[in-house]
Amino acid sequence: MLNIFTLANGRLVQEEIESLEELSKFQPIWVDLESPTLEEKRWIKQYYGLSIPEDAMDEDIEESARFYEEDNGELHIRSDFLIDDDEDPRSVRVAFILNQHNAELRSRGVLFSIHDEDVPVFRLLRMRARRAPGLIEDAKEVLLKLFDADAEYSADTLENIYDELEIAGKKVLEGNVSDELAGEVLGAIARQEDLNGRIRRNVMDTRRAVSFMMRSRMLNAEQFEEARQILRDIESLDNHTAFLFDKINFLMDATVGFININQNKTIKIFSVASVALLPPTLIASIYGMNFKFMPELDWSLGYPYALALMAASALVPMWYFRRRGWLK
Repeated sequence: MLNIFTLANGRLVQEEIESLEELSKFQPIWVDLESPTLEEKRWIKQYYGLSIPEDAMDEDIEESARFYEEDNGELHIRSDFLIDDDEDPRSVRVAFILNQHNAELRSRGVLFSIHDEDVPVFRLLRMRARRAPGLIEDAKEVLLKLFDADAEYSADTLENIYDELEIAGKKVLEGNVSDELAGEVLGAIARQEDLNGRIRRNVMDTRRAVSFMMRSRMLNAEQFEEARQILRDIESLDNHTAFLFDKINFLMDATVGFININQNKTIKIFSVASVALLPPTLIASIYGMNFKFMPELDWSLGYPYALALMAASALVPMWYFRRRGWLK
């Protein structure tokens, strides 16, 4: 899918392009390619003179090749954007290309973004730019606003994580945690820990991208200050992710502690039963020796006497343990 965005009365206007002829009718500031076909890439190359690298969205690209500037003035940024999906939270690699200086190409002043699937941050920016006139002024502003929206999206996701941990915490701290409930809580905590880690990685990547834009001296004074504000927001997100990691570890330890308590209860019951059965076992062993001279061998009440003695020797320890509260 190939979408272009133009400025009209200070608002971002979206157009879906289905042919090279349609592409030549507009003067966009942003060209967004979602899972582009070979034909759409050919349109971009033919009209803008821009070749999209084959490894633009590769996950295993060298780190040093994620932020660089070509000799022809093209700025290349590869950054990750979070998708907070309930079933499959993940990060999507997006490649940005921006020609700032080469006036010989039609791509000058146009931001190109290439990605494999729709990104929530992109939808958020499109919605805001349609409603708020003057929000976007040029291609560099689009890129900055995307990173700003990404930081805000990460902040919203962190709030959702905190809410989920609050629910899990109430289940754990109410006490009487069964093994089934503990397993459910551990699964929920593990999912939030994974998402929190993805957010931390995502904001770190965003920080690197914004810092690269600041170092490249592509921003004017106002945009530079906006970039600094984004970095300050990211710094606060880092602190919050660290706080959530501590909360996750606490809830994990508390849940595992309740599991250990349940296991100790089971082991305690077996231990008490073993101790209570030791005296009857001793009595049965004595009367099972069958020595020739044993007083009770010729006694008519010897057998019921031995049974009663074994029962009493088992009940007395059980009564004592119960009185001391060891069976609870």
